[in-house]
Amino acid sequence: MHSRSTSGEEEPVPRSQPGRDGIDPRRLRADDLRYLLAVARTGRLVTAADALGVDHTTVSRRIAALEKSLGVRLMERSTEGWTLTDAGKAVSENARAIEDALARVADSVSGHEAPSLHGTVRVSAPDGFGTVIATPALARVRLRHPGLHAELITATRQLTLHPSGFDLALAIGRPTGSRLVTEHLTDYTLGLYASDGYLARCGFPETTADLRKHALIFYIESMLQVGDLDIERHLPGVTPAFSSTNVFAQLEATCLGTGIGVLPAFLAHRTQLRRLLADEVDIRLPITLAMRREAVTSAAVQAVRNALRQEVTDRSAELLQS
Repeated sequence: MHSRSTSGEEEPVPRSQPGRDGIDPRRLRADDLRYLLAVARTGRLVTAADALGVDHTTVSRRIAALEKSLGVRLMERSTEGWTLTDAGKAVSENARAIEDALARVADSVSGHEAPSLHGTVRVSAPDGFGTVIATPALARVRLRHPGLHAELITATRQLTLHPSGFDLALAIGRPTGSRLVTEHLTDYTLGLYASDGYLARCGFPETTADLRKHALIFYIESMLQVGDLDIERHLPGVTPAFSSTNVFAQLEATCLGTGIGVLPAFLAHRTQLRRLLADEVDIRLPITLAMRREAVTSAAVQAVRNALRQEVTDRSAELLQS
């Protein structure tokens, strides 16, 4: 039987718990492993079903069948979706090897001179960094490996991510836990920027204290999920007059002369905005790259990781300009 979650999705439930020593590999269906990998990548039955081109009840049924054959629970539901159990992580890691082997079989009869990567790699990143930096890296990997499906989710949030719903994550700040395999990717700078129209109308701030007389543009403080972006930490006593959870909205408002924006240099340099108080306000923040432990061995994930590292190396001057 399947139990039903509050979202209406059927939950895979193992029907029995036979001894692990008695598992016969011939009872396992390799195709069921694709369903497990899809849910592990997305964290959602419905999303996984869309990626596989089936109904979510089929995904639930196939995972339940796999759990029954193995006699262990492979996934459990959390507030952020479906996550792998310890047994599920072990199975998933080995399942990737089978998935890669099938892809190589397909390549062997397709006439490809070199093996192409297959499968799906889901990346989570802040909206600005994800669009301007991660997208070119993902595009380059896709051009080299047409069989690879790249997915980019943009959200500016702290790296306290539950290890589900992505293969690789980019986040502002440094890691606070050990559930993920993390490494420092790069730093980037933020500064104060304004349009010529705003400065002609409201004048130039001469000191940081003068900013209290100006309209500042930044994130919505009450909805901010990244401690490193706390405006009080960088500009004490200054309160934004225009706020948005989206950095591109902040950029647009700054270009329209709404106020002075606290913006990433790699975004602002693409516009006609003028940098203000560069010596006094030069904020540098780290970007951390994180991978789910069971995704580290994936050749596709490693290809994306390497492409991201190459991208930030090639554009370090742009990311760290002052």
